[in-house]
Order: sequence, then structure tokens, then C-alpha cells
Amino acid sequence: MIKAVIFDFGQTLVDSANGFRTAEKEAQDKLFSNMGLTVRDDFLTIYRRLRKEFHERSDFSRNSLWQEIFYYYCVAVDSNRLVQWETEYWETVKKHTVLFPEASKVLTSLRGRYEIALITNTQGQKATGAHRISLYPELENFFKVIIVAGEGGIPPKPDQKPFRLCLEKLEISASETVYIGDDWRIDICGARDAGMHAIWLKHHTVQRNWPQIEDSGPVITSLEELVDIEKLLT
Repeated sequence: MIKAVIFDFGQTLVDSANGFRTAEKEAQDKLFSNMGLTVRDDFLTIYRRLRKEFHERSDFSRNSLWQEIFYYYCVAVDSNRLVQWETEYWETVKKHTVLFPEASKVLTSLRGRYEIALITNTQGQKATGAHRISLYPELENFFKVIIVAGEGGIPPKPDQKPFRLCLEKLEISASETVYIGDDWRIDICGARDAGMHAIWLKHHTVQRNWPQIEDSGPVITSLEELVDIEKLLT
């Protein structure tokens, strides 16, 4: 029997796809111009490879990524400039982030039947506690527990510790919970490794190259499908 429904944040409850695309384009332009490079395609190949490596080890600090790119090209880095660029990056993401239209309605429906919680990774913002969830107080009020993994000594997902910490705070077992997230490796595999049920959200409005996974677990394309969550799990 499910007693708690636990959510990821980005691309699960809110759509930041346009924000990240815009922020990434702006960051790439700044780096390319500042380093005085001339072959953009080669630069983008290196940038994307390094960004993928950072993502695979759940390191979402843009500052650290950009430092690595400067080091790769043996170009001196201005630390203060990178701090400013990172601030501008996250302001762009915030500006273009929108709540999925069905999110509040679905959370309201679920709260009457289950405990509701959130486990989200910090994304490398400079200030602790500056996760974007704080911009949505109407969402924060739904959650009995909020875990921001990757800060405060909590390792980022897919490590099992943030999932287990959430379970401890909810005082329920893993088998009594279901986790909903958009990232296969970080969310779905992380939740399953912690013993939770997991539902993969591939939202129909998000333009993205989803990984091709042959898996028997439930996949949804809208949060509205969670209204009958017990049926999804059977």
C-alpha cells in the first residue's frame, strides 16, 4: 500500500527546458568569445563532452564546468567573472521556468490521500538554500518533507542517502513510497536502488532526447496520470 508520493522538482513539477536552453546558449557565447576561439563546432564538441561528464557524476556546478573548459584550452580564468556568469545563468533559468499547468491540481488531489515530499538535487548555485523551489511558495506548502541533495552534507541523487533521509523523516518504509522524476539515471534508478517504486515522467510538452530504455516500469507523459497512482503501479 502506497503511503507517500515523492517528487523531483525540475522538469517534473516545473518546466525549465527553455530556461536551460537559453542560459546554456548565453554561457557558450560568453566562453567562446572570452577565450578568443575561432572554431565554434570544435568548442561545442568539447563543451558538451565535459558537461556530460559532470552530469554523469552529478556535479551541476556551472562554475566548476566552465573552469574545466578554461583549463582544457590553457586559458587563464577570471574567477570573479565566472561567479557573475553563474549568477546570470541561474537568473535566466528562473526567468524562463514555468509551473506545469496541471501540477497544483494534481498535488492537491494527492495530498488528500498520501504524504507528499520532494527530493531534488542542488544545481550548484553559490548560496546554500537557494534552490529554485523557494520561488514557488505555493508548491512548498504541499510538501511534508523537502530534501535538497548535494548540499548540507547530503550527497546528490542518484546516491541512496537523500532517498533514505526522506524516508526517515516521513517515518515510512521504501516499499510504501513512489517517486516521480524525469531523469532515468538520477531519479528512477536512484529511487529504485533505495527500494522505492518509481514512475518515469516524460512530459509531453518537454522537447528532449529521452534515453531509449527497455523497462517494464510505469512511464507517464503528464502529471494528471498520477491521479490514479495505484493503478499505474499495478
